[in-house]
Amino acid sequence: EATIAGSMTLAALMLKMGGYGMIRLSLIPFFYSPNLSLILISTALWGAIMTSFICLRQTDLKALIAYSSVSHMGLMTASIMTFSSWGLSGALMMMIAHGLSSSALFFLANSNYEKTNTRTIIIFRHTQVILPLTSFWWLLIILTNIAMPPSINFISEITIMSSLFIWSPLTFPFLALIMIITTTYSMSMFMLTHGKLSKMTKLISPFSTREHLTLFLHLFPMIAIMLNPTSIINIIC
Repeated sequence: EATIAGSMTLAALMLKMGGYGMIRLSLIPFFYSPNLSLILISTALWGAIMTSFICLRQTDLKALIAYSSVSHMGLMTASIMTFSSWGLSGALMMMIAHGLSSSALFFLANSNYEKTNTRTIIIFRHTQVILPLTSFWWLLIILTNIAMPPSINFISEITIMSSLFIWSPLTFPFLALIMIITTTYSMSMFMLTHGKLSKMTKLISPFSTREHLTLFLHLFPMIAIMLNPTSIINIIC
């Protein structure tokens, strides 16, 4: 129920401050414990699976994006708790990728809400016909959210999956399930824009220059990192 500025700040900055705190704590030898890793990784993966299932039944667009964000942060937490260099690298890359893609999704959801005064997903049926550029933004951001190659989200999730598989091969089925569910609800969210036009949908006005610029400023850093991934990898390492 937060304002758009609050949601974007939470997704892009506040969650990352929590992740940064976990990384700093993981570097202290006192916190390195196999039993602690087992408890926290199990809890994080279970939470990611549960929130992913919740996303499958969501009709509220903003709530769906919020639960998706929780699922991704569960993967980040599990990656940090492996106490490995690959785990820390994957977590840092996911924090950067998620901060950009999740913030852009919240902005898109709020833009739709301002035009329709509702967050119900089914209201936006067939908007790709009357708002093709808006639908293009939705497609790009959703593809980054589901870690479509060669996005930095893809690099981060592959690194996280590798670190968790090295920690324990038993984590792979849970990771695969999370990826499948994430792809399912993300593409369903986009495909629900197909269908018969409603009277409310016909009255939707197109995005303004300000909105297109805001989305471009979210997408540009991701494209820059895709074209030169060694820049961020060198910083992490």
